[in-house]
Amino acid sequence: MGKNKFSEEQQKQLRSNPFIEKVSETNISYTKEFKEHFYQEYQSGKGPSAILRDMGIDPTLLGKRRKDSLVQRVKDYAERIDGCLDLRGKNSGRPSTKELSEADRIKQLEHQIRYLKQENEFLKKTEFLDRQAEWKENQKHRQKKNSDTSKK
Repeated sequence: MGKNKFSEEQQKQLRSNPFIEKVSETNISYTKEFKEHFYQEYQSGKGPSAILRDMGIDPTLLGKRRKDSLVQRVKDYAERIDGCLDLRGKNSGRPSTKELSEADRIKQLEHQIRYLKQENEFLKKTEFLDRQAEWKENQKHRQKKNSDTSKK
């Protein structure tokens, strides 16, 4: 799967625009103001290419796929509680790599033990309920079988 990459010249041109936060060979990040303005203009009925031109960005430079995904992402941002804020750096989901003190490490391990105990109790209960349901089902079959043989 090939990507349309930005040349050095194109990157330089895009970086000079105040509405563009970052540009790399393959990616482009827009400012919060750009996203909000783009959405307002799009909602008023203006086309994506016209909006980009008005904001000083050559739409042919981005290409159709980037324009289409920009429209979709801006729509998605408008529906979020946080709006157009970029939350990527704040919650990467990666585990912490910092060294913990002995007390913090013990606290973390105790928490993990409590969690695993709770999980074991849950699994025991579900296993018990499964066995109980299976036993009741077997009882029904036995009763039905017994009533069928007594009719003969």
